Amino acid sequence: MNNLEKMQYKTPTPIQAQAIPLALKGNDIMGTAQTGTGKTGAFAIPLVEKLLNDPKACALVLTPTRELGKQVMDTAQQLLGHKSKINTAFIIGGAPMNKQLNELRSNPRLIVGTPGRINDHLSRGSMKLKNFNFLVLDETDRMLDMGFTIQLEKIFKFLPEKRQTLMFSATLPKNILKLTEKYMDDPKRVSVGEVNVVAKNIQQDVVRIDQSKKYDELTTQLNNRQGSVIVFVKTKHGADRMAKKLRQDGYTSEALHGDLRQNKRDRVMKNYRQKNFRVLIATDIAARGLDVPHIEHVVNYDLPQVAEDFIHRIGRTARAGATGCALSFVSDQDSRKWNAIECLLDPDKKPDAAPKKKGKKKFKSRFKKNGKPRNFKNAKPKKSGHRGQKKTG
Repeated sequence: MNNLEKMQYKTPTPIQAQAIPLALKGNDIMGTAQTGTGKTGAFAIPLVEKLLNDPKACALVLTPTRELGKQVMDTAQQLLGHKSKINTAFIIGGAPMNKQLNELRSNPRLIVGTPGRINDHLSRGSMKLKNFNFLVLDETDRMLDMGFTIQLEKIFKFLPEKRQTLMFSATLPKNILKLTEKYMDDPKRVSVGEVNVVAKNIQQDVVRIDQSKKYDELTTQLNNRQGSVIVFVKTKHGADRMAKKLRQDGYTSEALHGDLRQNKRDRVMKNYRQKNFRVLIATDIAARGLDVPHIEHVVNYDLPQVAEDFIHRIGRTARAGATGCALSFVSDQDSRKWNAIECLLDPDKKPDAAPKKKGKKKFKSRFKKNGKPRNFKNAKPKKSGHRGQKKTG
């Protein structure tokens, strides 16, 4: 209880209020909720309770990305307390194998990791899961999108049949339902809010723009918005190039993508959390799970390849009931992607027959009370006089 208070877990969020009592009773759970609603606490609290009250219990948590895994591990270790004698292992790709082998030799009762590296250890016999009777799959839809289905099924074969399984996801595609039927035992359905909707506390702006004019528009928007910003681009090279160009133009900026060494990724995220720079340029690796409370703006410089990722991207702002803004640049080449996003958010919408004409007009859309977009012509960002955080040496 003291650790919960230290972490400011005072009042449970709706997903926590529904999931935690069921999990403590030993039920399997299939949970869906919008991003930023406290899903990590919904499974981490009963997981830690299980480890503390049952000395034979062992838990495995699978996440799609290293960053999300790090956040889950940090949360679990804070709940356990720094004096806990329960050993843990953080098993992710890109990290030193020797360190992981040492952690696994210490007989950890909690393992958090990504499916690829977990399978590596299972294949070489350095990890045993026969006693792991508590399984969590976090951001399951993202793991399946990333092609981890076969790897997940391999992991299931190493786990005991008699176990408790908690599966959490922000969306609920058909392949998740199939996974639920195959590997879960009469799961209790927990859902908060609608699936495939954007949180109503996010103001969304849409700018129709030529591809060649995106960068100039980005700097204009940075100058007219205050607070921390995360900008999503489609390639690793593009992330590095944009972060460098922004620094040359006087903005504090860093890139985050899968080609960075783990210690570099950790350093970038630590500096971002501490507000040592303002603009984070990221690929979709950061679209899931990153919980940085001070992100006030999300910019979709490039639209995502998968429409569902749009929801997860802009879910990086307006966390835990706060408000935030999301800005999307839509060029003529993006018309098909944008139609897919609009149809995901509003299934009743008919796809546009043809791309809209290029031009200097800007379109701003805000969500109505039903969470669906509405367009306003010629809207401009509000002037704040804020020129963006500049380098300070």
